[in-house]
Amino acid sequence: MSGKVPITARGAEKLRVELKHLKSVERPRVIQAIADAREHGDLKENAEYHAAREQQSFIEGRIEEINAKLSNAEIIDVTTLGASGRVVFGATVEILDEDTNEKTTYQIVGEDEADIKEGRISVSSPIARALIAKEEGDLVEFQAPGGLKSYEILSVKYI
Repeated sequence: MSGKVPITARGAEKLRVELKHLKSVERPRVIQAIADAREHGDLKENAEYHAAREQQSFIEGRIEEINAKLSNAEIIDVTTLGASGRVVFGATVEILDEDTNEKTTYQIVGEDEADIKEGRISVSSPIARALIAKEEGDLVEFQAPGGLKSYEILSVKYI
């Protein structure tokens, strides 16, 4: 990865908690499982040993991945940005679909934090790109996969 990748303070903390759990709980558990499986003898046909080694590989890969993400992260605390009503990275935006009159709330986050079920959308998504730099009351149009969408920004919060 080149350059810094934006991430919210909450997203970075979540990664740190997962990293700590992997290093202090999962890694020692799988090392013990490998040691226990070795005691059972022939490693060529020992399914427990091979499963534990595979799990160890996954854990080490995830630890490496999280370390890389954190080292390339630019942690952005939206509460300190002073965006004064504009939609910025990390902002929580309530929008109204002009076609359906349906209200939706999204937080604009980094790609690794995006989870549509939890109302967090990637800063690189079409809707987030259309919302960035707009203000409460603005109308926003963007090209979605299903066609042109139009939203009104009802509120912008920095939580």
